[in-house]
Amino acid sequence: MDFDLTNPIFQDTERARRYLEHVRWPEGPVCPHCGVVGERITKVEGKKQSHRPGLYHCNDCGKQFTVTVGTVYEASHIPLHKWLLATHLLTASKKGISAHQLHRMLGITYKSAWFMAHRIREGMRDDRPTPLGGTGKAVEIDEAYIGGLEKNKHRNKRKHAGGGGKGKEAVFALVERGGAVRSFHVPTVNAKTLRPILVEQAKRSSALMSDEAVHSKQLGAEFFTHQSVNHSAGEYVKGNAHTNTVEGYFSILKRGIYGVYHHVSPAHLKRYLAEFDFRYSHRSAVGVDDRARALKALKGIEGKRLTYRRTDKTQDHPR
Repeated sequence: MDFDLTNPIFQDTERARRYLEHVRWPEGPVCPHCGVVGERITKVEGKKQSHRPGLYHCNDCGKQFTVTVGTVYEASHIPLHKWLLATHLLTASKKGISAHQLHRMLGITYKSAWFMAHRIREGMRDDRPTPLGGTGKAVEIDEAYIGGLEKNKHRNKRKHAGGGGKGKEAVFALVERGGAVRSFHVPTVNAKTLRPILVEQAKRSSALMSDEAVHSKQLGAEFFTHQSVNHSAGEYVKGNAHTNTVEGYFSILKRGIYGVYHHVSPAHLKRYLAEFDFRYSHRSAVGVDDRARALKALKGIEGKRLTYRRTDKTQDHPR
């Protein structure tokens, strides 16, 4: 089934539900409460219209559920076909799509669109990543700083005087050449902060590529080989050594943050990073088209919930 904007799954809630059931349950319904499958699950049907469409009953645990239970779509009053459309738009837009744009295109409030986008980003998060690189593969590392110019901020909002990365949010990224990317919002950029990330996210048998930073030299000693380039001396490629791949990723990230989202709160930066990581790691250059990327995102909604605390309540409240 093609993912075009005229597809009925983006226009009709019932068709959207059937499609999501097919994606999540290719072998039949699975109870999200106890995990039972097969004949122990029955569909709740009949002439009465009091039950929800697509409602199932588990004869093992006695609980009822629909296809959205146990996903980031759960407990939402937004029609399911709009969730599918928003998911497709966010996965297909290389530099992202703003909540204001979703609000206009889907005919929902800005607040709903903003929260919807964050739920979809949560579905994009890879909670079972395998380490990057390996024997014969190169992993590039670098850091970037996200945020507005300090001189443009109000005096009481400036963290430090001066320029560079001061007062901005640090992002550390690893990219496997020809493969995936992992990026992390870090409090500081030094070997102590970055080492736990690097040793968990990259195989020690990899060839590590970096710039001339002191912490990169310390980190590189633990890998099969470590090569670096000296940017401060105007050196950007030295044989097989360069960081052009990870810098290309940062270029896409910054254009999305500054050109589409304009402002990203430090509290939510990790979710935006998950979004950009997801699209880059499942890009067309590695054989993933828009349809396959959207399907991957739909499968990622399972087992995840995302709630935000209301300003007038003490408990997290799912919208």
